[in-house]
Amino acid sequence: MIRVLIAEDMRLLRETLVASLELEDDLVVAAVLEEGGSIVSTVAAENIDLAILDIDLPGKDGLTAAAEIRRDHPGCKVLVLTSLASPGHVKRAIDIGVSGFVLKDSSRKDLLAAVRTVAAGGSVLDPALAFTTLRGPANPLTEREADVLRCLASGADPKQIAAQLHLSYGTVRNYLAAASDKLQARTRVDAVRIAQQAGWL
Repeated sequence: MIRVLIAEDMRLLRETLVASLELEDDLVVAAVLEEGGSIVSTVAAENIDLAILDIDLPGKDGLTAAAEIRRDHPGCKVLVLTSLASPGHVKRAIDIGVSGFVLKDSSRKDLLAAVRTVAAGGSVLDPALAFTTLRGPANPLTEREADVLRCLASGADPKQIAAQLHLSYGTVRNYLAAASDKLQARTRVDAVRIAQQAGWL
């Protein structure tokens, strides 16, 4: 029996996913969440085999949660189910170790096939997404620059970012300036917008 966690903030889609998976004899939906902050703790508490995660979740985005799952609970596979199909998101998901990337407009048959493939240790990526990803621009940001922009996107100011990331205020300002320059952004807010749209945050 494959124990599945679903994290999806849209109620109708969440309920549809649960209903679809629970029709299958080899799948059990062990946890259902509408936000990202408790994903990792629930994976541990419910002994989850496969986490189906949306990217755009309140509290903590799905890719950040996926990275924590792969680090802390490597036995749990991750399948991303999203409408955010930018090359940056796909590349980041692959780098994290996500095993599957499926679009929300996929058929039930394709979703179930992806769930079983990923749970068995395989990988799933729509060929069109793979092609788009290969053609997409590379992420120019360093990991630290992306971390600083994520904190800025969450509402933190440079002093708060410095405290959160254990950096000096000047270092944070330098990272923000470097990121803005690389993204050819007019402002810090513009840098966040560009990076988010590209899927680099």
